[in-house]
Amino acid sequence: MNNSPTVLEINLSSIEHNLNFFRSELNPETKVLAVVKASGYGSDPILMAKALEKLQVDYFAVAYADEGIALRNSGITTPILVLHPQLQNLEIISQNNLEPNLYSKRMLNEFLKLANILGLKNYPVHIKFNTGLNRLGFDTSDIDYVCEKLKEQNVVHVKSIFSHLVASEDEEEKEFSLGQIEKFKSICSTFSSRMGYNPIRHMSNTSGILNYPETHFDMVRLGLGLYGFTNLTEKNSNLKNVLTLKTVISQIHDIKKGESVGYNRGFHAERNMKTATLPLGHADGFFRSLGNGKTYVSINNKKSPVIGNVCMDMIMIDVTDIPCKEGDEVIIFNSREDILQMADHSDSISYEILTAWGNRIKRVLK
Repeated sequence: MNNSPTVLEINLSSIEHNLNFFRSELNPETKVLAVVKASGYGSDPILMAKALEKLQVDYFAVAYADEGIALRNSGITTPILVLHPQLQNLEIISQNNLEPNLYSKRMLNEFLKLANILGLKNYPVHIKFNTGLNRLGFDTSDIDYVCEKLKEQNVVHVKSIFSHLVASEDEEEKEFSLGQIEKFKSICSTFSSRMGYNPIRHMSNTSGILNYPETHFDMVRLGLGLYGFTNLTEKNSNLKNVLTLKTVISQIHDIKKGESVGYNRGFHAERNMKTATLPLGHADGFFRSLGNGKTYVSINNKKSPVIGNVCMDMIMIDVTDIPCKEGDEVIIFNSREDILQMADHSDSISYEILTAWGNRIKRVLK
């Protein structure tokens, strides 16, 4: 049981709104794969998946096997793609009806061997090709090898072929992205002609959906966009913020001019002032780089700067000019702008801010 006073609220109506916006950008027949890896981008993967399953998304994607198993154990029946399976987890992946991405010769051969041992028939798998990201995936020159390995067997069936755009949000890399797209089209064409069937094709992430409609193919992968973020300013107004992080004031201190606050005396008072201590620290995901006035929180609609060094379990804020008392609610963020300024002030990105929040923080539906 989590009785933490620090709460991350998840607004399901905003999730639905954002999903519907992206669906409006697609052809009706284009499938939507919802990415719920990394604890649902820092929210709650089970709450997210249950909500999205009701909204009839076509697929889920997770990074690792245990994430998919948790969804299955919670009752999720929608197909789940495991993006980065490990060899030691292949058997448990099949036992939980998860669908592995076979991204290398080693992974392909080992899963084919396992499938034969287990007596699997037409088990759904996915094949990833590296078209430029150089992270995971077969080389484009491996298409003949892949087809040869898959041609004379019936233990697995390729449900999808996919790749990943390197810089879908970067207009200056458009030529590179277009080159990736052409490589992917060639791979898919070769596979279909060699194998005699057409697997689902997918390449678009959130930015790709908006910037490269030619990559919608048969399915798109929607992650960050579900939470109200795109790289296009003109599109952001169509989306709603999903997450609100709240906590409370644990204690208020009267600080005299010249006194210090926090570890290593990171802050020195230049006047008599009041500080408030909050039950939230870098162990919870509030980056240490956001201390010493680098960001602010809100109390009664007034901004209060974080002062001193961020502690493991606590932060201190300046409430000298804000009427408040112990136990009052404090908003860490409740808008896209708040999250983006935290990212900017910590030299980070929205992905990292969203996914940083730890398990000590209570998740609730709003």
